[in-house]
Amino acid sequence: MNDFSSIGCFFDCDGVLIDSVGVKTEAFRTLFEPYGEKVLAQVLELNRLHGGISRVDKMEYSHAHFVGKPLSASELKDWGNRYSQLVFEQVVAVPWIKGAQEFLEEMQGRCPIFVISGTPDQELKQVIKARDMDHYFSEILGSPTRKPEHIRNLLAQYQLSPSSGVFIGDALTDYNAARETGLHFFGIQGDVVLPEDATVLPDCSGLKEAINTLFSDQIGKFPGH
Repeated sequence: MNDFSSIGCFFDCDGVLIDSVGVKTEAFRTLFEPYGEKVLAQVLELNRLHGGISRVDKMEYSHAHFVGKPLSASELKDWGNRYSQLVFEQVVAVPWIKGAQEFLEEMQGRCPIFVISGTPDQELKQVIKARDMDHYFSEILGSPTRKPEHIRNLLAQYQLSPSSGVFIGDALTDYNAARETGLHFFGIQGDVVLPEDATVLPDCSGLKEAINTLFSDQIGKFPGH
């Protein structure tokens, strides 16, 4: 059997592993609709273009620049709690992105697999545990720590080379985190147009073959190929 232990797979969560982007978009709509159509349109476009960034950062920016009333620390915490209440149960219930569960089932225990998300760390862990996904991953890490910092820490902790790692994401935040830390990048097609040099897949059903091709000299073929 091929040795995949030197390969690190780093996943975003929303829109990459689970089909939860729409749920979270609707939460922003619910929270900002009272401020009118113009503000709502600006907030939704910010959210669309900056998937993978902490919701807290997007709320803080939206209130300061679109609503015109910066939030205090306590108000920001309250907004974050309201958002969590809107999305938690729905995110636990959404379907997998096509091919994601199959990939994790096949590769579990054969290489380190990580989730790095803009979702608050505690909520991310709760969602993944509630979905019975936690056993697939070596580490599950969320915000407020930024993705590049998480990646660097994991590379050091697991003694992985950046050139032997790949980040699978659906947002410019993910692409930039991969580039900043030296990882390869595969995009999962969502609402954002990724840079031309990014390899973009429609979903995770072709991920195994794409990684097999990327690392063929290093690890040979995936089982079953």
